[in-house]
Amino acid sequence: MKNKQTKIFGIGASGLIGSRVAELLADSYPITNLSLETGFDIRKSELVDREIGQDAEHSVVILFSAKTDVDGCEKDKEKDQAVLQGDKSDQEAFFRDNPTAWAINVFGTQNVVDFCRKAHKKLVYISTDFVFNGNNPPPGGYKETDAASPTSWYGQTKYEGEKIVEQSGLDYLIIRTAFPYRPDVFALKKDFVHIFLGLLEKKQPFQVVADALITPTFVDDFAMAIKNLLDRDSLGIFHVVGSQSLTAYDAVLLLAKQFGFDPLLVGKNTAAAFYQGRASRPFHSVINNAKIQTLGVKMRTFAEGISLLL
Repeated sequence: MKNKQTKIFGIGASGLIGSRVAELLADSYPITNLSLETGFDIRKSELVDREIGQDAEHSVVILFSAKTDVDGCEKDKEKDQAVLQGDKSDQEAFFRDNPTAWAINVFGTQNVVDFCRKAHKKLVYISTDFVFNGNNPPPGGYKETDAASPTSWYGQTKYEGEKIVEQSGLDYLIIRTAFPYRPDVFALKKDFVHIFLGLLEKKQPFQVVADALITPTFVDDFAMAIKNLLDRDSLGIFHVVGSQSLTAYDAVLLLAKQFGFDPLLVGKNTAAAFYQGRASRPFHSVINNAKIQTLGVKMRTFAEGISLLL
């Protein structure tokens, strides 16, 4: 995709990841934001058709939008499943009007796929490490070829979205990421790094999970990976995550060291205790990024990434 003026629809490009990607790719791949803020809703097929199905200028659609509140998605599970057992016409009416996990992550994705197919557009679907259960990751971490096995309703609905994209017949990219953090504070939603920095700034003791692994991703690296994949006209599934898996506890200790906070403020907790009564999370979210790095994309370690925070 060598044309530097290739135009892109960014569905949800006003969010934590999408807004930064749009900012960094503005010169090479201008992104038009379609989001609730602009009056766009992927659950409403007539809106998706009007903006995407009837468009001839934008050759790529990046679907950033998703319901990502893991515990909120879990609360949707029972009603989503009940609706899915009913008549199809009742399902469509319900999902159009109710922002549940299935409505946004599956029903909405199907709408986007349908009208990308109509308008012959390439689709980039942003997915998540939560499609894996994290119980026993293979040596080196989960690769793109490893079987998905989500344990939460959030993870399940995102995986259902992946399957819709894979079976669509479209040119597509599925990009899985994990624990994204920006170099700056995003006003609408703090990433986990800036949440922890806020806790450290209060100078009051707090506890962090010390027995589960995560793979944080610097959003600026994520944006450059998308550019690289578009430049190459790449297709398929890619894990675009950082190059270091560590516990949240160790991550906070690195933040404390980087920014001069007292590490003794940080106590240890277990994942079982911290998430008791909440949705299941991947216990060891160790994700392998070798495939994207072979394309020359630099995916920083967590220590390298936080050294670039503004």
